[in-house]
Amino acid sequence: MTSEAIALGGRPTVVGRRLRKRFPLLVGMAFAIMGAVVVCALASDLIAPYDPNQQNLSESALRPSAEHLLGTDQLGRDIASRVVYGARTALVGPVLVAVGGFTIGTFLGLLAGYLGGRTDSLVMRWVDLMFALPGLLVTVVIVGIVGGGYWMAVALLVVFFSPSDTRIVRGEALRQRSLPYVEAARTLGLSRRRIMFRHIGPNVLPIVLAYVFLDFAFALVSLSGLAFLGIGVSPGTPDWGLMLFENRNLLFRNPAAAVAPGIAIVATAASMNLIGDWLYERSTGRTDLRS
Repeated sequence: MTSEAIALGGRPTVVGRRLRKRFPLLVGMAFAIMGAVVVCALASDLIAPYDPNQQNLSESALRPSAEHLLGTDQLGRDIASRVVYGARTALVGPVLVAVGGFTIGTFLGLLAGYLGGRTDSLVMRWVDLMFALPGLLVTVVIVGIVGGGYWMAVALLVVFFSPSDTRIVRGEALRQRSLPYVEAARTLGLSRRRIMFRHIGPNVLPIVLAYVFLDFAFALVSLSGLAFLGIGVSPGTPDWGLMLFENRNLLFRNPAAAVAPGIAIVATAASMNLIGDWLYERSTGRTDLRS
């Protein structure tokens, strides 16, 4: 029994076994939730019962009913329709952040891990600098001063998310660099670029892809937090984070107006975390993802 299990009376071991048994079910639920989010994002016009921006002040802050499944907000807009349309910004921005961070991180990580020396030192000093900066705070300041709205926030988050991917890829590249297949490629006279991107790259790709799903979850929470602060998406946009801010005063009149987008954020982020964890286990056989 591990020291942690002994300190806590053995309960983590029992709970851990139960969670591992239920993990396939949780992953299945995660895929189902993400499938529903993707369908809502792609077919919002067909699924949403109302125009998300249609206002009707005579139906302000109504509670859930047969006509409005999640009620309405202060302007009489249908909450269910706005949650459905909010899946678009919940996917587009985080996907761009995750893919952008993955691309930059993979390129720099391979360079640092394989070439080593001064290249490794320069890349890792940049990584250390980015980790030292409060990413969200810097994003708030830059977007507030420069402007650019949602897309500027996405671009800045790409920059701040790439260091973690860079460090992961670098570590895997360092491990791969000493393996026999890399030595054989060097013996055959293959170029360093070919060895990095055609041989080492595909071998670190499965692990990095698992982290991309986690980056998506963190990006979703970050963009939702920025939207809650009024940074990023334009006022009135059906965005889950912005809906939390706009409907925070309706908790006692129509709780669903604030609870529904909050549940959507948590469910989507948790689902992507579970999928990322599952992919990590499938690709490495380990269970210590970001432990």
